Formats: sequence, structure tokens, C-alpha cells
Amino acid sequence: MKLSEVIDPRLVNKIDNSSVLGVDIGSRGAKAVLLHGGELFVAQVPTGVNMQETADELFDELLDVAGITRDQIRFIVGTGYGRIALEFVQIPREIVTEISCHAMGAHFLNADTRSIIDIGGQDSKAIQVDPKTGKVTKFIMNDKCAAGTGRFLEKAASLLEYTIAEIGPAALQAESTPLISSQCVVFAESEIISHRARGETREAIASGLHYASARRVKNLVSKIPLEGDLVFTGGVSNNVGMKKALEDLIGLPIKAFKLDPVYAGALGAAVYAQTFYAEKRIVLSENGEAITADIRDLIERTTDAENAFIERKDVKKVGYLCTYTPIELLAASGAAHTRLLKCGEPEVVSRGELITKSVFCDFTKSVLGHFAEKDPLHASLDQVVTFWTCDSMKATSEAIDNFFQPSVGYVVPRNGTREAGRKFFRQEILNFRKDLAKLTGKQVTDDELSEQIHQYNKIRRLIRDISGLRKRDNPPLDGRDFLEITKAFYYLQPEEQLVLLEDVYLRLASTPQTGVAPLRLMMSGGVVAEGDRRILDLIEDNIGARIVVEDHCSGLRPFYHETDEKIDPWQALANAYLDQAPCARQTPLDTLLDFSVQLAEEYRVQGVIYTYLKFCPCLGMTKKRFINRFEDLDIPVLELATDYSSGDIGQITTRLEAFIEVLNEKKEILDVANYRD
Repeated sequence: MKLSEVIDPRLVNKIDNSSVLGVDIGSRGAKAVLLHGGELFVAQVPTGVNMQETADELFDELLDVAGITRDQIRFIVGTGYGRIALEFVQIPREIVTEISCHAMGAHFLNADTRSIIDIGGQDSKAIQVDPKTGKVTKFIMNDKCAAGTGRFLEKAASLLEYTIAEIGPAALQAESTPLISSQCVVFAESEIISHRARGETREAIASGLHYASARRVKNLVSKIPLEGDLVFTGGVSNNVGMKKALEDLIGLPIKAFKLDPVYAGALGAAVYAQTFYAEKRIVLSENGEAITADIRDLIERTTDAENAFIERKDVKKVGYLCTYTPIELLAASGAAHTRLLKCGEPEVVSRGELITKSVFCDFTKSVLGHFAEKDPLHASLDQVVTFWTCDSMKATSEAIDNFFQPSVGYVVPRNGTREAGRKFFRQEILNFRKDLAKLTGKQVTDDELSEQIHQYNKIRRLIRDISGLRKRDNPPLDGRDFLEITKAFYYLQPEEQLVLLEDVYLRLASTPQTGVAPLRLMMSGGVVAEGDRRILDLIEDNIGARIVVEDHCSGLRPFYHETDEKIDPWQALANAYLDQAPCARQTPLDTLLDFSVQLAEEYRVQGVIYTYLKFCPCLGMTKKRFINRFEDLDIPVLELATDYSSGDIGQITTRLEAFIEVLNEKKEILDVANYRD
């Protein structure tokens, strides 16, 4: 078909005559758009097991229809669920997220597009678009539940003995629309059976299912204010039943186009391909990586220390669960100590869930699961200590005491600014000293505690100095390196740490400041446990951005406080831990927000990844104020609620890539503005 018949007349002249291909590999269906000689060619096939074979099938079909050869294609952009797997020999190619491609495709179909609802086989999205550029300004996705997606409708269709193509038109024939309350695929099945038993027609039930699915989508898109010129894209976009349900519930008409909107993502990919060809991009992600110093010796020493800790029989061994635990006192007592910071594989999490409630976060379940599975580190402990703020962690500590090793817990006052709270916490630390004396047979003196306070003050300063090197335009270490340094803090003796960290600092400080400056991100929110590096890997390996600072309790945050060495050491210890950057459970919350902003400004971050474990009440309930605070500063925030399963990795990847694309667009605009100034 002629481009002039499909593309918005205001944008036709922005498409040149170069031959380019956009390939959108969705979870259920694969689409492609070829732009060539003023015409637009489309193809669609089911997504196969091998993504590359699916893409090649589309490619060959389009070449045949257009009557051209492979060597005439100048550039290819891949998008969608299977974009990472695509390779096209001797043809320059790039990948772009489906969020950006759907936005650009909808923009070229209608230059006034401001809002998009995209429903695919496994997810649904709401996207805000800048009508001037077709670029994404904001987006939100559903979680990994199938409700409100093509998979939900596909399952419902089979239960009603329709094909997926028949269920939409059938819904329009309904004379009534029964309420389907369940949004879960599993539970909706019982409702369908129940409605059929009551004599409801298949058409009526089909209508009810579409409205149930549309309500789920409406709840999602309500978080992004929808404006006029609403576009419906994705694999479900040609379902007339869903289109009507969305229009009725949202109250806005959905734009109609001459091109099936199922091709919007592939069209956007083709438009990007022309742009990239014009920019003479010839390879994928050639960014010129920064030179970083080698810290393998520190990592190896930490591993050795962990193994030695497990094998030790000469001292009592204590594991602790929170950064509010005063480790200076543990060190002074002579006990070997380490922070219990391991995440768990799904089977470990499941084992822990047998003991605790399912609505606890995966970290607390992992803690219990490791004890239940007799993980060597956990099984070697003589006692577990918790200075608790989180109620779930308090319950976890009590479960450890009931089922496994002895556990003791102490209260951290929620408001550390009050004098009464500081005195109370001093007494809790003194209680901790008494309990340690019962365990080790040693009563810690004032001088012994003061010595450890002095040692740990020096260590925290060194770690802050090492982190400060990340303020460079091109940091000499990445986010994973820094987490390895903080891990060493929890395993190595303070005297050894001082020597090793001084060496690390000198080597890092002498690293050449070369290479392309990466996009600068802050990771904020909940604990990032050992073994839970998925988000860091995606950001720093796959996407090429850099975590330059961590505002969470397993990153930089716990190292910002110092302990006063001139006053009573017990009160000094209480003050220091209450004055450290607080967790989200502490009050007033503004103290935490002020510290987060301080870090962001100090490290010149361009975006924030706010990540926390699902079911975390502290971070889940405070996230809105956090996000609003950063939006007021014009620093974009991406919220990621995760767990320790691998089922959401594709969605996390998509959201991260789209977020990075938005940040890069913003950076380019600022660079142009600064250049003009």
C-alpha cells in the first residue's frame, strides 16, 4: 500500500526512499513492516519457538512481496518480546523497546496521538506520547499476571468454545453483560462455568469477560492521565469486543486507521530504522566501554573469609539481619559475625513460606528457607541478632528462634530525633551487651567499644571515598563492584579491611578517566541481597548505563554515618545508628527523602531505579512520596516491584530499556539546549 494512504499526511514527507525493515516479535504473534520505494508492506506470522526463524520467515515473505533482494535493505530495527535474539548478517541493525516503537508507530499513523493502550499476549501498557516528536514521555505496565491481556481472552475463548477471532464479535451480540469479578485466568474459569449453569448465553458471558479484562486495563491506565486521540495497539487491538469495552469504561473514542494497529510496533521500528540509517549507525551498541580497575583480589579474599567463617570452631558466631545492628559491639565482644544477606532460589523461598505468611517479602522467606535447608553459613551460627524496624523481619527473627538457631531481638525507636528515644536505644544496646556476654563469656568495656568505634569510622570513611570516585563523568567501578566492596565489609575483620580497602581506593583513584560517559542512575528502595543482581546485570551489561550510587541498606546508605568518638561510647553508638540514613519504616519520612535527594544531587544522577520486593509494606506505602519528590526535581523514577523468581525478567528488561530510552531522549534535549546557550 502507498505510504500516502496510511501515514498521517503531516508526516509523510519525513519518510524517505531508503529501504528499511521493522520487526516486532511478540509473545504470541510476530509482525514486520517494510518501507520501500514510497510503499509499505506488512507480514504477520505466529511467534515460533526460534525467534530468529520467525524473523527470517517474515523477512523472506516481505522481500518476495516487494520484489527486492536482501542486500537492498539498509537497516533493520527489532522490537518486542524476542528482539534481543535477532541477528541479520551483514545488515546494520539495532533494537528498540516495544514501548518506544508503539509510540512512534502510533504517532506516524496520527500525529496528534497523545495516549496509547497497548495490549499484547502477556502484558498491557499505557503510554503517554509527545505529539511533537512521537517519543514516550511516561509509561506504565501491568505485573506478570495474565489478567487484562491476550492470554486471558484466549483462555476465556476456549472455555466458551470460541476461537480467539470469534470471541470479540460474539461479545457485541450480547443482550446482557453479567459481572465477571475474577480477573485471574484460573478463577475466571469457575465463574464462567457458574454463569453457564445459570443459563447465561455464551455471548453474554463473552461480553462480561471483555468488560472484566477492560476494567483491569482501566485501573492500569488511570495511573497515567489519558488524553484525547487515544490509540489502541498490540495483538488485542483488532478485537472489537475489547475496543468497545475500553471505550465504554474509559469514556474516550479510540482512533481508527487504514493500517491495522497490530502493526504499530513494527511500523515504529521501521521509522526508527530510517532514522538510524540516516545517522549512519552501523553496529549494535558500540559505546566504548569505560576502563575499570580490577577488584578480583578483594572478591577472592571475601569468599575465603566466608568459607573460613563457616569452618570456625574457636569462637561463637553471630548472624545479624539489619544495618541497625551495632557491629562495633559485636567486634568488641570477640564473636565472629556476618550479616545474613543471601537471597534464595525459588525452592528456598518456598521452603521459608511454609513457616511464615505468603504476604511476607521474598527476602524474609529466604532467611527462613536457608535455615530450613541447613545452608552451611546459616547452620554454623550460634545465635541470630535482629535490631528490627520491619515487622516482617521481627516475625522472621521469632520464627528462627522457634524453629532453628537461638535468636534475640531489640527494638529500634521509630523516631530517632527524640531524646527519650535515644536514651531508650542506648539501653537496648546495653541489653545487647549483656546477652553477648552470656554467649561469649566476655563483658565489653568502654575502652574496647571505643577502639572498635574508631576502627569502623575509618572503614566507613574509606568506603565513602571509594564510592566518591563514582562522581567522575566516567566512574572507575560499576554498581556491582561497589556491592562486592560492601559485601567485604560484612565478612572481613576491620583490620584487614583497612589494608585492602586502602589498596582498592589507590588503584581505583589512579584509573584513567577515559571512555564515553555512561548514563548515571541511582538505585534506591529495598535491600539488594547477595545473588540478586538481575537488575544490575541488565542495566550495566545489556543496557550500558551505570549505577553510580545506591540509596538502599545493602549499598552506600549505611556508610554515611560516623560515631562521635568524644562522648560516652554507648550513647554515641545509639546516636550514630539512629542518625544514619533511615529506612522507610522510620519517621519522619522527610529525613529519608532529604537524604535520597542529597545523594542524587551529589552524584549527579539522571534517573532513579526505585526497586523493592513485593509485599514490602514499608517501601510499598512510602513509594508515592518518594516518586513525587523526585518528579518535583525533574528526575525521572522507574518503580520496580520484584521477587526472586525469574518469570518477570522479560518485563523488567522491557521497562528498564524503555526508561533508559526516555532518559536518553531527555539528555539529548538538554545537550542541544546547553549547546545553543
